[in-house]
Amino acid sequence: MAVGGGKGWWQTGRVSVGLGPDTGPFFHGTKVVLSPGDLITPGFASNFGAHATAAYVYLTATLDAATWGAELAAGDGPGRIYEVEPTGPFEDDPNLTDQRFPGNPTRSYRTQAPLRVVRAVPDWTPHSPAVLQAMLDRLAALREAGVEAIN
Repeated sequence: MAVGGGKGWWQTGRVSVGLGPDTGPFFHGTKVVLSPGDLITPGFASNFGAHATAAYVYLTATLDAATWGAELAAGDGPGRIYEVEPTGPFEDDPNLTDQRFPGNPTRSYRTQAPLRVVRAVPDWTPHSPAVLQAMLDRLAALREAGVEAIN
């Protein structure tokens, strides 16, 4: 059963919390090999920043944001994108909303509930090498400035 549909959500400041209003479909980018039915849970090393234990897992309703997740994730393997289903409430991802992208145009969220893998997304287009390198350079500059992702 898919989770979503706009029921049970409320506003907390500028952060939408709950199982809506975005009903997806949702995606997760990573380098980890997963299968339908697998659960993606918090509590493992984060793919980003100092790789601290992640308190949240992240999902998005855009393939572009999932592509960044797949390309920038830690690890040596190829990036992978999965369609996922949230199993509990989710909220706007504070790393990408408010000051950076008011209104959450990337449709990026985080949750402490597991994400269930629905399927692998086989046909996605990676960013060009130049665009990817520009992002890597920007992230390196942020690290040098002491800016870390919010976990």
